[in-house]
Amino acid sequence: MSLSDTQLDRYARHIILKEIGGDGQQRLLGAHVALIGAGGIGSPAIQYLAAAGVGRLTVIDDDVVSLSNLQRQTLFTTRDVGASKVAMTANAVQRLNPDVRISPRQMRLDAGNADSLLFGADVVIDGSDNFATRLAVADAALERQIPLVSAAIGQFDGQLAVYRGWETDKPCYRCLVGSDPDQPEISCADQGVIGALAGMVGCLAALEAVRAIVPFGTDPAGTVVLIDALAFRFRTISLPKDPGCQCAA
Repeated sequence: MSLSDTQLDRYARHIILKEIGGDGQQRLLGAHVALIGAGGIGSPAIQYLAAAGVGRLTVIDDDVVSLSNLQRQTLFTTRDVGASKVAMTANAVQRLNPDVRISPRQMRLDAGNADSLLFGADVVIDGSDNFATRLAVADAALERQIPLVSAAIGQFDGQLAVYRGWETDKPCYRCLVGSDPDQPEISCADQGVIGALAGMVGCLAALEAVRAIVPFGTDPAGTVVLIDALAFRFRTISLPKDPGCQCAA
């Protein structure tokens, strides 16, 4: 596949980067990213992946747009309140970049459908807000050997990691949280979240998805980035593979 004159112009700032170039842009155009959630993290990630020319996006979310979403979910507008998030996402992506095909899935991902919903994806971004969904996504991504970009936010804190647990020296998501995380299910509605942090973490998630498709720089797998927006501090910690985890079996 060769790039058209329009595409050469649209993606010129990628193509001029020696780490991406024309070949890398073609890989992006041929790639498929699945996103779990079109909320605070998914919203900016979707925008930047579409702008980057990722050829296919599958967006999985069973929610509708509410007025309280608009403080951080910049993909939507006031007139979208009450509408399906995935339907409004599809409209926005089509307006942003005609090179991108979007597959909206208005449903909640769970352990029973995760494997089929992630079929064919090159990368998965998980921005969901509960551990049951996160574990189902992580298990399906591990089974299918799909790089998992896991992102989370709460109040003024953010977290981002890339998992490839099928590799000998790389951890999976369960190496971090275990099999049954003993943590309460607290949502943004319960504890609040600073809106711009969602944009920051969602953009970082999009960056790592692009890196997984067109490798550049340092491989982030095996580390976790922790963001403290109150102290304006970023920390990167190492995450070893847990020898007792199922991904090490």
